[in-house]
Amino acid sequence: MSTPLLRSAPAFAPAPEGARSIDELLAGARARLVRLGPHETYRAVGRGAVLVDIRPAAQRAEHGEIPGAVIIERNVLEWRLDPRSDARLSFTRYDLEVIVTCQEGYTSSLAAAALQDLGLLRATDLDGGFKAWQAAGLPTI
Repeated sequence: MSTPLLRSAPAFAPAPEGARSIDELLAGARARLVRLGPHETYRAVGRGAVLVDIRPAAQRAEHGEIPGAVIIERNVLEWRLDPRSDARLSFTRYDLEVIVTCQEGYTSSLAAAALQDLGLLRATDLDGGFKAWQAAGLPTI
């Protein structure tokens, strides 16, 4: 008889002490960010901010991309933008104005907060993500 790889937890098991829900994590991340709307993001990129798209390739293929956005998938974001990382990109620095986008603006908030934890204090995200950018009629490819 084989053992299942995943076992489901009871539906209402008590959370361990100190555990936070994803809603609490998201609210905490967003409390630290000055989130930008699509037009604010467009203007920020125009003055030199770096827009980073963390969506996986399949999402970008299905929905499109923002011209000029730097593609750094979420699973390597911190390594590519940490100025102390051996895997960092050449343009990263602590005073970098970086705006993170995902599809709808949820994962990007968590990612931007993680970048702030690394010392990139000007990191934020695109409120509403790629979907909001597209709805605002801004350029996509």
